[in-house]
Amino acid sequence: MSKVAMVTGGAQGIGRGISEKLAADGFDIAVADLPQQEEQAAETIKLIEAADQKAVFVGLDVTDKANFDSAIDEAAEKLGGFDVLVNNAGIAQIKPLLEVTEEDLKQIYSVNVFSVFFGIQAASRKFDELGVKGKIINAASIAAIQGFPILSAYSTTKFAVRGLTQAAAQELAPKGHTVNAYAPGIVGTGMWEQIDAELSKINGKPIGENFKEYSSSIALGRPSVPEDVAGLVSFLASENSNYVTGQVMLVDGGMLYN
Repeated sequence: MSKVAMVTGGAQGIGRGISEKLAADGFDIAVADLPQQEEQAAETIKLIEAADQKAVFVGLDVTDKANFDSAIDEAAEKLGGFDVLVNNAGIAQIKPLLEVTEEDLKQIYSVNVFSVFFGIQAASRKFDELGVKGKIINAASIAAIQGFPILSAYSTTKFAVRGLTQAAAQELAPKGHTVNAYAPGIVGTGMWEQIDAELSKINGKPIGENFKEYSSSIALGRPSVPEDVAGLVSFLASENSNYVTGQVMLVDGGMLYN
């Protein structure tokens, strides 16, 4: 019988790459995303089904705790179990420090931090209910290791995910659950297109130049693709990581060394 994973933000980008890889590993997948993303999620579901695994779409606003609880219930009911949660959903915010508003902070913390908290709580309770030793895998970032200018709010949310991952790992270890996080660097996805465009508005550089400059510091000589990140998540979701918990693992091609 296949194990079951739910991937938030699974309709596109890194979430799609993770879903496809976990399906190749033999997981059935609940692709969780905003209801308006269901059409994009259908493409992810095709990739999962092409690997001969079951897939369902679960409408989820990760900032709504009750919705998160019910989404995990739905995933477990439709797929017949629940073993792994990938808290992948997140947003970027590109603004000079002095221009960040209270509303900006409320929005980015709701998506990037509160949702991770809600997911850890809901997944752990479901693991306990089902009697499984589950795995929770959170989305951090190189910005969880080093703060970046013009990304001050985003950086603080990812530092929060790092601390939450460490704290939750210690609390849930007696139950046999593991909690880890992946920390991507420069990934060629829509999020980085947004970051590049917003930075260009601020510093006047041509579109693509900021992405190129950030990528130039990568030791392995290229920006990341979703498959690079998915490979690490695959390990963290597998039995090979059973003795790994509380870790925030860089997958940046050699940008930061920590």
